Amino acid sequence: MKFSCEKALLSAAVSVASRAVAAKSSIPAMEGILIDAGESLRLTGYNLETGIQVTVPAEVTEKGCLVLSARLFGEIVRKMPDDVVVFTSQNYTVNIKCGLSQFNILATDPEEFPELPSVDQQNALAIGQPLLRSMIGQTRFAVSDNESRPVHTGSLFEVDDTGLTIVSVDGYRLALRHEGVEEKKGADSFSFVVPGSALGEVEKICSGEESVTITQGARHIMFRTGDTVLVCRRLEGDFLAYRSAIPRNNSIKVEVDARALLSSIERVSLIISEKLKSPLRCVFGDGMVSITTKTAIGDAADQCAVTGDGGGLEIGFNNKYLMDALKAAPAEKLRMEFTSGVAPCVILPAEGEESFTYMVLPVRLKAN
Repeated sequence: MKFSCEKALLSAAVSVASRAVAAKSSIPAMEGILIDAGESLRLTGYNLETGIQVTVPAEVTEKGCLVLSARLFGEIVRKMPDDVVVFTSQNYTVNIKCGLSQFNILATDPEEFPELPSVDQQNALAIGQPLLRSMIGQTRFAVSDNESRPVHTGSLFEVDDTGLTIVSVDGYRLALRHEGVEEKKGADSFSFVVPGSALGEVEKICSGEESVTITQGARHIMFRTGDTVLVCRRLEGDFLAYRSAIPRNNSIKVEVDARALLSSIERVSLIISEKLKSPLRCVFGDGMVSITTKTAIGDAADQCAVTGDGGGLEIGFNNKYLMDALKAAPAEKLRMEFTSGVAPCVILPAEGEESFTYMVLPVRLKAN
């Protein structure tokens, strides 16, 4: 096997493929990258849940296939001078040369590397990379880490005539984003659940401006963007019926500036920590919300202007959950809706289309 490739291109490809490599495995090949030099050069990392394959422009003079330690190969290529890397292998001894630097290291039999699942296309859609990246970033924080409901450890992708809706839910809050898509193939409407761990990698590979094609298979989902392909397993089970879970006939509505409210909450949260947990006590009055909290080290209070009258509603929140929703909301002006101090708070855009919805469940407050 022999090929030559620009150091910068090879280093970037190794970095991307390494994201899907198993950190520790009883099978040594699983901790490596599969290097396949055929008609083109392909690098693959696969941890049995998520696989990433990157195609790199290279001059292949002798075809071949082998597995190298992802950590060692990545470090070697990264530290090489900016020049053309020449890669040759005989049996399982690999020679890597670049400029005046060279390494001889041992490779592993590619037969030990698990095969990347093939995705039989049932349905597909295309969406711009920047848009998908922002949609994932604005909903992934609400993905559950509770393994007792595995289907909620991922995000629901729901596609219909109006576009793509991504929903994450963890039992305490819900995050929803909706946008139009560029192209749709297959059924009129379809849905699938993508694991949260894979979504983090999808967000990272969506670094360009072109489209990403999402293909739904029987058991796997494939994300293809440019020269990079990510394959992950689908999560099975009944996802929360989110439409009926979001209360919409709320009697109390106030409009807030997202940054101003976030700043107030951050100030009051300075005395809250992992050890000293305490809910925020929010009182929504006419044109003002008062936020207070009390812990073993003291108490804090702040106020923030709102538009509208909350009627003196008193409601408690986990500070982190409310801050996560305010940080993720892609609008400056928000509308907060309530029915009572024990019902969920719904956060929507104050103006324009309802392209996002966040729901945060309240915390029961002790009597003063």
